[in-house]
Amino acid sequence: MREKLRQLLAILRFNGMAEVLDRILDQAEKEATPVAQVLIDLLNEEHRHRQERSLAYRIRQAKLPWDWSIDTFPFDQQPAVSPSQIKSLAGLDFIGRAQNIVFVGPPGTGKTGLALGLLRQALINGHRGRFYKAQDLIDELYASLADRTTTKVLNRLSQYAVLLIDELGYLTLKSEQVNAFFKLLDMRYGKVPTIITTNLAYSDWYELFQRKSLVDALLDRLQHHCITLQINGPSLRTPDPTSSPPQQHKKSANKDLPANRS
Repeated sequence: MREKLRQLLAILRFNGMAEVLDRILDQAEKEATPVAQVLIDLLNEEHRHRQERSLAYRIRQAKLPWDWSIDTFPFDQQPAVSPSQIKSLAGLDFIGRAQNIVFVGPPGTGKTGLALGLLRQALINGHRGRFYKAQDLIDELYASLADRTTTKVLNRLSQYAVLLIDELGYLTLKSEQVNAFFKLLDMRYGKVPTIITTNLAYSDWYELFQRKSLVDALLDRLQHHCITLQINGPSLRTPDPTSSPPQQHKKSANKDLPANRS
């Protein structure tokens, strides 16, 4: 009977059930568990298995560069960040409201870590998302112009429940790239949120994009439904002054060894 069950589970691709079949049936025989409860236990395991596979798939597709979360952020080292505000954002109400989030601050202050934590939280809760370095996104949009797939690429990017654009700074931009970038944010406006990290104040975006009318339109849409978090705290990359300096390598006692000239 169990072999027949395994064959059926394999045909139906109920891999979650197959993994726990023997354990649940052995327990049911030992404890005289009602048939209905056995079915519930098996279906719960299948549901758990599919949820885990779905999450793993969303995380792979999101291209997260680091395994960071809100829980691992060092709030105690960054006084410029309000833990309560970030944890409130982690409730993901901003997704339903299509509110953009912009982290502004110098390098190393934790902007990317916080943004990744929010994106990961969205993925865990069943939303589709994607991480991009700003330059990579700009390059992908520019490449789509050459093979005439811009519409397809823009449609795909506009469908993500959360799009994270990291390190929007002083990039090298062509007018076609600027147009495609503005088109993307316009397509997402009022529908799905975009998270941006940048070291540029909004006033500096005019110098970046070099087109006042388009920047006016962009900022008007971006800031209409937007939460801006200014992080002017210390760099988290600064070495701890209390830590001991690294040990100097001792010279080899063998003077006949040739010096490393690489």
